[in-house]
Formats: sequence, C-alpha cells, structure tokens
Amino acid sequence: MERNDHQRIVITGVGLTAPNGNSLPEFRANLLAGKSGVRDYEIRYFGKTYAGLCDFDALKYQKRKEVRTGTRAGSIGVYCAHEALADAGLEIGRDFASDRIGVFLGITEHGNVETEEQIYEISKYNYQVSYWSHYHNPRTVANSPAGAVTVNLGITGPHYCLGGACAAGNLGLVTGMQQILLDEVDMALAGGVSESPGTFGIFAAFKAENSLAHDAPSAAEASRPFDQKRNGIVISEGGAVYVLERLDHAKARGAKIYAELLGHCYNSDATDMALPNAERQAQCIRKALANAHLRPQDIHIVNTHATGTLLGDAKECEALREVFGDSCPDTCINNTKGFIGHAMGAAAALELAGNLPSFQDNLVHHCLNVEQLDPQCALPNLVLNAPRSVPCVETILNNSFGMYGINCVLIVGKYQ
Repeated sequence: MERNDHQRIVITGVGLTAPNGNSLPEFRANLLAGKSGVRDYEIRYFGKTYAGLCDFDALKYQKRKEVRTGTRAGSIGVYCAHEALADAGLEIGRDFASDRIGVFLGITEHGNVETEEQIYEISKYNYQVSYWSHYHNPRTVANSPAGAVTVNLGITGPHYCLGGACAAGNLGLVTGMQQILLDEVDMALAGGVSESPGTFGIFAAFKAENSLAHDAPSAAEASRPFDQKRNGIVISEGGAVYVLERLDHAKARGAKIYAELLGHCYNSDATDMALPNAERQAQCIRKALANAHLRPQDIHIVNTHATGTLLGDAKECEALREVFGDSCPDTCINNTKGFIGHAMGAAAALELAGNLPSFQDNLVHHCLNVEQLDPQCALPNLVLNAPRSVPCVETILNNSFGMYGINCVLIVGKYQ
C-alpha cells in the first residue's frame, strides 16, 4: 500500500547514553573499533560482578536537586531527550506546540532501585518508616522516567512508559509512531531507558536462574552472545530516545533523516515466563516483514536480541533460520550486547541506534567476544571478529524479546 508523506514516520534525531558512548557518533565508533563498555562492578549485598555503566553528565540538563530527588532512569531519559532534540535541530514551541509532543519510553522494571535504597536507609534507623523519603512515590510510579522528561522540558502532551520487559525499547518507538498516525501528537520522543544495575535484586535473581555472566577472563569479555562458552547476561544501564515526526514536516523544515519506520509486530509466546518460544519469535518476524511489505531477502541487517544465555541465544537462532534460511545472501546478522551488555528496557532502542549509521557508511558492526561459535548459533552471514563492508544497506530488522514471552520486531529503512 502506497503511503503519502503525511503517513510516513521518520527518525530525525537520536540522543543516547550507552556504556561505551554518550552520543551516536561515539557509540558507533566504539562498536566499529570493538570497544566494550562492560566493567567490573560491586553492588551492596551481592558482591562482585560485571555491569555496563554509563558515564554521562546528568547535570548538563538537570539541577543537582533534580538529580538527587529523582531517579537514575529519569536522568537518563532527560539527557537523551535533550540530546535528541538538539540533534534534530528542534525547539519546543517553535517547531512543535508543547501539547502536540508525546513522550513514550520503554522500561523493564522500575522502582526496584529506589525501593531497595529506601529499605537500606531505614535499616540504619531500626527500620523506622518515619525516615522513609517522601520522594519515594514519584520515583517509583511506572510513568516516572517519561514524566521526568515532560517536567524538565515543559512538554504538556501525553506521556507514559511501556512496560515491555526487554522488548520495551522497540515498543516505545512503535507507540510513538502509532500516536503520531492516530493524530494524538505531531512529534514523539520515543525509545527506552534502564537503570537496572542499581538494584542488587536483579543480579541475585539472574544468578539464581544460572543466567548471570560469571568467571570471564576479563570484564570486557563477560558478555559473549553466540559463543560456545557464554554463560549468562551482563546487566547494563543506558537509554536511547528518538525524535519521530511525519515525513512531510521533516522535509518542510529541511531536517536530516536517519531512517523511516517501515513495519513492526509485537506478539506473545503464551508458553513460559522465561523460556523463549522460537515459533512465536519467527511468527513475530514474519508479521513485521508483512507489515513492512518486505520479504526476508529484502533485509540487509538483522540485529539480534541474543543476550548471552545458552537457551535464549539458541532459540532466537532457531527462529532466524526458520525465517531467513539459506536463501538470503544479502542479509547480515549481528549483535550489540557483546559490547554493552543487556541494557534491558533500553536494549532495543540502543541497538537500533548503533546500526543506523550503516545506511550511510555501508558497514555492519560485528558480534564481539565470539571466539568459538556455538554450532546451535551458526547462521549464514553472521558477522564475526570485525565489521563487514557491504554494497548497500537499505533495511534493518531489530529483534527484541522479553520475559513472559513478549516479542517486538521493528523494521526501519533508509530514506530515499
């Protein structure tokens, strides 16, 4: 179905913070250079582990009191939103009315960091709840990170967070697109954020599931999706926020256009709270392709969700073999979590960002830390060891899958 420019939604700004970069150019350069952002980490009660931690300047756009009384996820959202608007060359009130802008951010869990911190604080006072912070409620409500962006930027349009587990970043983008097409807003700040390394509980739970990365030769080698010796997830933080707007508006103001949103699908496994279902993942990929009016052989890059767990990686590869088989010679497959770990609610949004420059430079970044490929993860055109130069990149398919079997696949294309 042919769409006119008013029905086509494009990306005109990207703001991000990742464990190995605080802007898209820096992030991309470190992906191509094979630079990991995972480091040694120690957290209260749990002890020593690995994590992907960001090093952005929260005070660039917030006052000290706002950082102190807010949340890490909120600060990440505020930083990324400002950077996205600056990258797009937009000014609220000049280019879009405040009440016609929406903020839609994907999250995994939210509030665990703040709750654990408050319990620790009152433990110093024999658990007297009179010492409980009155900031706790606004910190822990589910819309907190998106709400922090609206308060900071004076945005009066709709905002909410998408609780989509590790598919949340893609869901944020899909929701932003849908809200524009429904004419609820004219522009969306959409993506995902995560503050997960701030909570010891997530480390303890993944360890209890035998799904937490451990005993790596070094922190930089801890996250190793597809590798024979992979043994779990590296928990990370970060965020990526995109400016989404209609193509006709973007063209009228002479905006640079990173990509066009072509198609998507989200579905549910309905089989297990943690174990992925390859059949449902394959179905989600196929439906996203159909929604974009594309065939498997039309995709040039597949960014995998693979987190570094034994079963999760193998199940996704099973789904990819089912859809792409051996008949898609121009489809390269890569992974981003080897570089930054698993940024949970921000994962899909960050991983898409890392691949967007491929539309300009025709380079596909590689999978990091795959020393010995697991035969169960062997896929045609899996890019290993070094970036690959290709004749052209016109489409990217971004996989994201989460607990309780939530799957979201997003396809973007080069604007032309």
